[in-house]
Amino acid sequence: QVQLVQSGGGLVHAGGSLRLSCAVSGRTFSAGALGWFRQAPGKEREFVAGMSWSGGHTFYQDSVKGRFTISRDSAKSTVYLQMNSLKVEDAAVYYCAAGTQPSKLNLTLLSRYDSWGQGTQVTVSS
Repeated sequence: QVQLVQSGGGLVHAGGSLRLSCAVSGRTFSAGALGWFRQAPGKEREFVAGMSWSGGHTFYQDSVKGRFTISRDSAKSTVYLQMNSLKVEDAAVYYCAAGTQPSKLNLTLLSRYDSWGQGTQVTVSS
């Protein structure tokens, strides 16, 4: 069993920065994946950024490339999403996710993940 506890988020002006954190506890899953998704009101949950547990590969949604960075601190078992140059359209509830099983599924897919954080609101004002 894996538990994900999120922190960070809040209100920021457009152009500003925020960092989301996701503390991972429970059994390790070296063959898995870590990701961030977001869901705006009335929209489906969408992939934002992801990485293999080893950290060897990272992937981003096109709209956040160059602005967002996913990273992992192994010592703290924490995953981060650094968000810079935030836009109004980035506002959403953000979720961290872990895929704890070996899988050939692309890590941009919701179905790749089996554990989710509680979600945190990001609001961007114009």
